Amino acid sequence: MPTCRMCTQNYPLSQFVSGNGPRYQVCVRCAVENDLVGAEEVPQLYSDDLAKSRLALFGRRYRLWFFIAVAWFLYLTLGSGIELWSSVFLVVLVIATLATPVLHFLGSARFNAELARLTP
Repeated sequence: MPTCRMCTQNYPLSQFVSGNGPRYQVCVRCAVENDLVGAEEVPQLYSDDLAKSRLALFGRRYRLWFFIAVAWFLYLTLGSGIELWSSVFLVVLVIATLATPVLHFLGSARFNAELARLTP
């Protein structure tokens, strides 16, 4: 993968501005920030709002996995010593652990549709 000569980051070739001279080997973000091209000339540029929307979408997609991992960590470190509540927490964690892959799979069509809408 080529490296941008301004920010020294590696990007796929589709994220580079075509041209010679000052535009050679410059990513779209650096080209727009340094006024080498206009924002309307590079359709593959992610605006700040679009990047925030995509990050929120991925956050919603994977938050169940994060909460399950944190809940198991808390149960194994703190919750297993409580007499009545430890069995209740264990049952809830087992049900949530079994339901999370199913919910993740069932939400994949909606996630892919929203991701396609947010992809320039």
